[in-house]
Amino acid sequence: MHAPKCAQRARAGNFVHLQCDQQLGMRRPYSIMRANKQTGHIDILYKVVGQGGSLLSTRKAGDTIQCLGPIGNEFTVSETTTHPLLLGGGVGIPPMVFLAEELKTTNNNISPLVIMGSEIPFPFTAKPSKILLPGIPDGVIAAMPLLDDWGIASRLTSQQGYQGCYQGYVHELAEEWIKSLDEKSKRGVEIFSCGPTPMLQAVAEFAKRHSLPCQLSLEEHMACAVGGCAGCVVPFKENDKVVAMKRVCVDGPIFNAENIY
Repeated sequence: MHAPKCAQRARAGNFVHLQCDQQLGMRRPYSIMRANKQTGHIDILYKVVGQGGSLLSTRKAGDTIQCLGPIGNEFTVSETTTHPLLLGGGVGIPPMVFLAEELKTTNNNISPLVIMGSEIPFPFTAKPSKILLPGIPDGVIAAMPLLDDWGIASRLTSQQGYQGCYQGYVHELAEEWIKSLDEKSKRGVEIFSCGPTPMLQAVAEFAKRHSLPCQLSLEEHMACAVGGCAGCVVPFKENDKVVAMKRVCVDGPIFNAENIY
């Protein structure tokens, strides 16, 4: 979409609230996958689920869509991070692509690994990766072509038997990779993840098990996306005790894993 003001300000982790069609009053939240400040475009990757996505899929080039954004906070990478681990599941894939691109263009001294999972066909044609990865099982070579062309290592997971994919979940493949690292490398790992709630819970447990910092981008239904309706609140914890209710749209969507799970 051509949205110059949004493209100028968008950062990895932000989302937009779209009016999918004039006949549907309620907007829908979609993660931003890429933002081009030069051309003023943003990219949205979505799948058709329900009325909103169905109507959005009928829009054609040249149509006008009301777009509110960018909304929410962004992923922040620590200065001590040398091995960012990006885990995306399903519709949580787009913000991982955005973050990977930001890392590529702003810091050449770190080596991100992107692991993406899906139980439906991936929205791109996977290809064997040209990038070798110690700790990844033999035969797990399927990668996202875009990331591979950028020189960013990626691997795909699924339980559907797709060729070259790891037969399991994203956190399970991450577990195998983590075990191959020496202590110095492991201290440089920071996790960034977006996906369905069960996946995020598993990623949070994985991060806690290995004492790794972890940022999660939550998925919630959002009626207003400006913090007014409080329909997307989640319990916020400190020292394992709930101390507040946070709105995913404006207080998030990104939170430290320890504050949520």
